Amino acid sequence: MIQSRHEHYLSLFPTEPAFRWKQIEQGLFSFASSWEDLTALSKYMRENIGSIPWMSVTEQQIQVSRNSDTHKALLRVEGDKDIETVLMRNKREAWTICVSSQIGCAMRCGFCATGKMGLIRNLTTDEIVDQYRYWMQYLKDHPELEGRISNIVFMGMGEPLANYEAVKDALNLILKHTDIGRTRITVSTVGVLPRLEQILTDKDWPHIRLAVSLHSAVAETRKQIVPTSYDDFLPKLGDWAKRYLYRHGNRRHHLTFEYVMLKGVNDTPDQARALAKFVNRIGNVRVNLIPYNLTGLEFECSTNPTIKAFLDVLQSKHVIATTRRTMGDDIDAACGQLAVKEKTSDT
Repeated sequence: MIQSRHEHYLSLFPTEPAFRWKQIEQGLFSFASSWEDLTALSKYMRENIGSIPWMSVTEQQIQVSRNSDTHKALLRVEGDKDIETVLMRNKREAWTICVSSQIGCAMRCGFCATGKMGLIRNLTTDEIVDQYRYWMQYLKDHPELEGRISNIVFMGMGEPLANYEAVKDALNLILKHTDIGRTRITVSTVGVLPRLEQILTDKDWPHIRLAVSLHSAVAETRKQIVPTSYDDFLPKLGDWAKRYLYRHGNRRHHLTFEYVMLKGVNDTPDQARALAKFVNRIGNVRVNLIPYNLTGLEFECSTNPTIKAFLDVLQSKHVIATTRRTMGDDIDAACGQLAVKEKTSDT
């Protein structure tokens, strides 16, 4: 069991008043670079708090795309394991970060390189939050990269809802200690229905935006793409989505269905019509078409004319749909490309 910063703190300073930890939390989200920079703490605390790691992630490698709009970091976490996280320039001339929630993933989606790793372990709350803190420090150290972090997407390695409690705690900490609002954070899920149901009644779940990786509104096709799908997944998802939007939907809070475009698999006009019918039964849903990024797996990307024709069908059926701009594919930082090879011994 990995000890959290808070647990470690309580073991070192069991008699300190509660407000002291709140000061420390605020300091962690400031532009401080070490415990020594937290001058609000007493000298005694600063001298003895050093056994708690300031950061739970350490940089191993940075890759920058050709046009410098995407930066990918390989970060090491507890147990000598590595994760990847991405910084992307967005349309607001600020930065979006893509964070990971697990080392590897158990969902085995056919188009996703992360799924080929299998699940190694969940990330802790500290390890999730520290991806944001890492990029905050990175931007501080690179002033030529003007702009702040304005958006966060939980679309990196792992299935966020399979690490529900740690992701929830990380979301609440980020919302509490940064200026990033709920509509600027998106959690992407393959559709873990028990956890989606839990969200409806969990008073501590912050109602950020949700994106469901749908990939087909035809049951057999979806099972081909997403092995964890099952026969009655789509009707159950549709029922959940209606209830979710009834409780939480509004003009700025919609539900997104993500749809990776796979040549000859889910990109036909019939598939588009099935998707439009499914979406129109639900209501305030938007569709995000994602050109497939090559991962060395068995699929190919739909052609641009096919994607355009698919989009035209959706829009003719009054579905709000867009095509995602591919970023960072030259450094394997685009959707579905994040994966870390296991290190092997030289012996």
